[in-house]
Amino acid sequence: MVRSAGPDAAGEVERMDRDVSEPRIVVGVDGSQSSYAALRWAVGYAGLVGGVVEAVAVWELPGLYGWSAPAVDMDVDEDETRQKMRRELTDVLGADVADSVRTHVVHGNPADVLLRAAEGAEALVVGSRGRGGFARALLGSVSQHVSQHATCPVVLVRVGKK
Repeated sequence: MVRSAGPDAAGEVERMDRDVSEPRIVVGVDGSQSSYAALRWAVGYAGLVGGVVEAVAVWELPGLYGWSAPAVDMDVDEDETRQKMRRELTDVLGADVADSVRTHVVHGNPADVLLRAAEGAEALVVGSRGRGGFARALLGSVSQHVSQHATCPVVLVRVGKK
């Protein structure tokens, strides 16, 4: 499921499945190894509790807010974006498991979108570090923000050292 760009993604996230008959495990996916580890953990946990995994990828244009830039085409090819995310899930989980994961691609601030997506969820699962350019000592900025503000339990998954 791809959500188009807009000034506020609140309405976009509201349309995510809120079926309470099965626990929802929301996981943030950003293409980093840490988010892939979080995705694998979420799938394993969903299997234990009989839940469903909702993978949420969030995109925003860096620097869009706060300064005036030249006009930019903000159209996103929805089919291409959806297919790319599906390929990533298949690469990480295998085709059979990936097919059971619900996908959402939403425009907005990653922390805000994940917090809204996780409302009423069994858990929100995120990698301990994402794709940010500045390597923080312990947590990525999104991980830190959601761990402090989520209304459900948050699981921070760290990529193991080899």
